[in-house]
Amino acid sequence: MRTLVTGGGGFLGAVLVRQLLARGDAVTLVARGRYPALEALGARGVQIDLGAPGAGLSEVAAGHDVVFHVAAKAGVWGPDEEFTAINVGGTLNVIRACQEAGVGRLVYTSSPSVVFAGGDHENANQDLPYPASYDAPYPRTKAEAERAVLAANSPGLVTTALRPHLIYGPGEPHMIPRLRDRHQKGRLRIIGNGKNKVSLCYVDNAAVAHLQAADRLTASAPHAGKAWFVNDSEPVLLWEWVNALFRELGEPPLTRSVSPGVALLGAHVASGIWSLFSLAGEPPITPFAVKSLSTSHWYDIQPANQAFGYVPLVDGAEGFARTVAAFRAESASV
Repeated sequence: MRTLVTGGGGFLGAVLVRQLLARGDAVTLVARGRYPALEALGARGVQIDLGAPGAGLSEVAAGHDVVFHVAAKAGVWGPDEEFTAINVGGTLNVIRACQEAGVGRLVYTSSPSVVFAGGDHENANQDLPYPASYDAPYPRTKAEAERAVLAANSPGLVTTALRPHLIYGPGEPHMIPRLRDRHQKGRLRIIGNGKNKVSLCYVDNAAVAHLQAADRLTASAPHAGKAWFVNDSEPVLLWEWVNALFRELGEPPLTRSVSPGVALLGAHVASGIWSLFSLAGEPPITPFAVKSLSTSHWYDIQPANQAFGYVPLVDGAEGFARTVAAFRAESASV
């Protein structure tokens, strides 16, 4: 199979590229920069800014069977126009390139945050509605992009969207480093009673879900034109999982807590100050982060299993062990 992966040098994208190469697929890696290690394995690297119209993506996409659109701007804070340009504009450019180049299949990496309205999701499925408003530009723009991908589904370009939740694993660059940094600086608190349950998705599981979805994606497939939650088989208690990670990495467990109401008030005040004075960096906490860290959000993966055969490669215990080993090794090498 001839595949193109946008954002193929990123955390999830690189694992997806490696899985594709391992099974013998031809891979074109599209990103802003070069990734020599992946190119050495056999990937063809092409440097393109997806947010720039007329960047030549149609010509690069020509001759490919499937495009995996993984690239995105992530984060809980930042200029709305940057999220819009990359997440929405970049996705529209990918859709257009697929249509112009005659690519038959498009698998989009979405996020459960596109349906997060601030409350609990418990064993939820793909029927959750989009909320009327969002607390941050990331979920808003990812939702707009997801809708565009699903609306583009047609006999000529069959599309689907996957929503991996809280991707973790060796080399994870966002969630774990941020939690550790805030904990080490004494700025992290358990928000709420610490019993909120969440789904996690080990990076290899997120990647294989993309392969499984693409392999069975036809115009008549049950997952065509729809979005699907993919994650590890069993949810975890978020703060117990975080504290277990801290203990394994030689750091004291987190014990101090704050109520969601107090945390949310502080987040609104901090966000207002940062916005009013255009301060550099991001606030210590945002409303979106407070709601995400204090609620339960775990998802049923049986629909994905039934639709396209999604089965996690790695169970949660093994994924946790691999992640701990990798971060320990990284700390030892510094």
